[in-house]
This record gives sequence, C-alpha cells and structure tokens, in this order.
Amino acid sequence: MNFINLFKVALRAIASNKFRSFLSMLGIIIGVAAVIIMMAIGQGSKESVRANIAQMGTNIIMIRPGADQRGGVRLDPSSMQTLKVEDYEAILADKRFVTSVSPEVSASGQVIYGAKNTSSQMYGESLDYFDIKMWEISRGETFTEDDIRKNAKVCVVGTTIVKELFGDESADCLGKTVRFKSIPFRIVGVLKSKGYNNWGMDQDNVLIAPYTTVMKRLLAQTFFSSINCSAVTEELTDQAIDELTTILRTTHKLKSTDDDNFTIRSQQEMMETMSSTMDTITVILVVAAAFSLLVAGIGIMNIMLVSVTERTKEIGLRMSVGARSIDISNQFLIESVMISLTGGVLGVIVGWLGTLLCQQFGFPTSIPLWSIFVSFAVCTVIGVGFGYIPASKAAGLDPIEAIRYE
Repeated sequence: MNFINLFKVALRAIASNKFRSFLSMLGIIIGVAAVIIMMAIGQGSKESVRANIAQMGTNIIMIRPGADQRGGVRLDPSSMQTLKVEDYEAILADKRFVTSVSPEVSASGQVIYGAKNTSSQMYGESLDYFDIKMWEISRGETFTEDDIRKNAKVCVVGTTIVKELFGDESADCLGKTVRFKSIPFRIVGVLKSKGYNNWGMDQDNVLIAPYTTVMKRLLAQTFFSSINCSAVTEELTDQAIDELTTILRTTHKLKSTDDDNFTIRSQQEMMETMSSTMDTITVILVVAAAFSLLVAGIGIMNIMLVSVTERTKEIGLRMSVGARSIDISNQFLIESVMISLTGGVLGVIVGWLGTLLCQQFGFPTSIPLWSIFVSFAVCTVIGVGFGYIPASKAAGLDPIEAIRYE
C-alpha cells in the first residue's frame, strides 16, 4: 500500500473519532504552547536586561576597593579607603585604552525645598560621568571644571526631584536652591528622563554634583567609593582593564606577590553574567513545561493502544486481503504523527496568542524562530516514539485470530 493510501486511511480513522483525537492533541497543544510562552518570556527578559544595561554603555568599567584582611579579620570592600585622588590623576595621565574617567562618591539623604522634601541619592562626579553613563541635559547645563576646583555647591537633578519638590517635571527650577543634609545646592541643570530600570529603580531620582564638593562639604573624606571609566571601544575593554590594573598596582605600590586591593568589573561582564542567569532560568522554565509534552506523548500512546484493540477485526481483514505487517505498522505510525503534528501546529498558534497576552500584562516577550522548528521536531519525535509500540502491536497480530476477535 502506498503512502497516499495510508495517509487517507489514517485521516479517516482520526476523523471517525474527532473528540478522542482532539483530547489526544490537547496535551500536545498545551505542552507546545507552554514551551513557546516560557521561551518567549525568557528570551524577552534577556533582551530587556541587555537593552537596559546597554543604555548605560557596554564599554563601562567600574573600579571599586577590594576586600582586605587585617588582624585576621576580613574587611568589607565598602569600608576600604584604597582609591585616592592620586589613582584618579594617574589614570588620567597614563590612559591609552580609556577615554573617560570619573571618580565617584555618594551620599543618601533628604532633599528639601521650602516645605517639601524627598529621599534621594547624591553622586559626586566629574564632567566625564555624563558621557560614561550617557546622561543628557534637557534644561540648563552641567557644572564646570571651575565648579569642581572651587568645590562649588551646584548640582544637576533628575526629573523625579523636580516633580517631588516643584510640583511638575517641567517646573522652572533652574537657579533655585535645595538643601541636602543642611548644605545648600543651586540647581544648574535638569537631566533627561530615563525612567525605571529592570530592577525597579527610579533612575531619575538623583542629584549629581562636583565630586570635590560631595567629598569635602558632605562626607569630609579624601577617598573615593569607586572610579568609573569607559573603554575606547567595547572590543578594547579587556586591554583597558589590563591597563587600569597596571596603573593602580603601581600607584598602590603593590609587589608582584601581592593581591590586588581593588576590583575591576566591566559592564560587558555584567551583561554576560545577566544573560547567563536568564538562560539558566529559561532552561528551567522550558524543562518544566516540556514535562507536559512527555505526558501528552504517553496519552497518545494510550489512545493508539485502545485504537488497536478496537480495530483488531479491521486489521485482520486487511491482512487477510494482502496488507503486509509493515503497512499496518505504518498506518498507526502515520495516525500518531498526524495527531502529534496537528497538536503542534495548534500549540504554536496558542503559544503565539499567549505571548501576545503576556505582552498586554507588561511581560517582555520575544519568540525565537528556532523554538517553533524545535517544537515541530519534538512533536514528530513524540508521534513516532510513542506511536511505535501501538504500531508494533498492530503489525504483530495474527490475521486469523484478529478476524475472530469480538
């Protein structure tokens, strides 16, 4: 019997038991849809995180104090004072693979204007910080190098600060004086809004002032909490890290046997770490959803075994008029694959609709094209794999006994 005739026989068998065939497909539909939705959410979240990090620049390099051990006690990096003005000046003087450098100090507290106040974070930075972090000024201007030299009490604020203290993001706040930890700061510029990041942090709830002002007038300290840099290009990030390591080891007078008392991390490294984490989460979600496909395959095998039992006399009659065992086996295999693939097609459609629904609820989604091909491949394997046992049982029936079966 040729393939076309086998296909027609299989199609008639499926059509004669529409409801049972649909129930067999249902497990495949749910399984494929679940896998596609999980992969779409995982891929979409990964792309969203990468885009969010990329907004801050993929060639950013962050230098922070390293942990140290004194008197048998390991000190926290945040308590170390290893990054000094000399380090910043040495990097400026010797950099080749680094374009911008900004020392950083920060303080949190209440920002007050008249009778209004709000909690925020003030960052002490150099002018390069606006280029490193890709901050744009929507109104006014940044502070100047002269402001940095004079420890001027000026600042640039985010739109959240403007809204909280002046009632509206577009309010005229330039030249107004706000107080931060009892120190007056004159607003010279407003940052362009960046909104919330993927971690739910309001990026616009910020004040940026000259680092010398924050160090001397607010914190009364002579060291930095970190130093932010940007490599010439993303491809030269590793060379820039090596260069910065050499400069800092020299300024810190570290011996070749000494460990670094600082840590250097790149935004690219952070992006790779986040991508790896999201990939792991996606795999876990997909594996969990894939178990439903396994259950669906068992369901198909069960239905096909029942079908073989119900159609035993039909199988005996066909074998008695010349149908070979391979023809009987192929017929049941084709039925199994057709049920599985049809369920796969419907599952892809349901998965696509489910992905659109997830988008409406604010989930970042992105369906990778290869996931659809993988779904069809898995459905084919399930159809053949779980249809093999019923097909073998049907092919192994004795024609005489099959005809006598009641």
